[in-house]
Amino acid sequence: MPERPQAVVFDIGRVLIEWDLRCLFAKLIDDPEELDWFLVNVVTESWHFRHDAGEALDKLLPELKAEHPRYAAHIDAYAARFLETIPGPVPGTAELVERLAARGVPLYALTNFAAPFFDEFRPTVPVLEHFRDIVVSGREKCVKPGARIYEIAESRFGHSPERLLFIDDSPANIAAAGARGWQVHLFIDAARLEADLMARGLFG
Repeated sequence: MPERPQAVVFDIGRVLIEWDLRCLFAKLIDDPEELDWFLVNVVTESWHFRHDAGEALDKLLPELKAEHPRYAAHIDAYAARFLETIPGPVPGTAELVERLAARGVPLYALTNFAAPFFDEFRPTVPVLEHFRDIVVSGREKCVKPGARIYEIAESRFGHSPERLLFIDDSPANIAAAGARGWQVHLFIDAARLEADLMARGLFG
């Protein structure tokens, strides 16, 4: 087992909070086959990722509406009702954050998240107040798993890479952090994370 981490860095989406575009668009498209087609061909996760990377909605929305004019109202709903893509917290993770905070462990977050959506989202999740700093891809105009966003995090968080423990649900993001010397945990569920935190000496 590596040295006990000095600080813990959490991803947010699908680690602290659930996220699924279907949660919003199932309210707008009744037919299941049409909904599946829409999420594969119109408002897709890869298209959303461009907003995470810093592209502005006033560019992205008109482009997509020009390609799919019959879905113009649905595309506008993506911008206006983004919080409805978040059905709630990932079970158990917030409690682990609270326990780490109570033990005085420095906590940070590194998230692929569009800046305007993050500003709207952050006040809805009180556990984020435990994080000393949050690196948001949309503000930095770079995304995981690209090296630049990890460089920014290392500079801002002020801990050497090998003393950071990074928790993320994406194997690619974990691999990128591990290549820089970070300790890593591929998130599956809170129970497995709790066991790993205990093994690393972060819980008594």
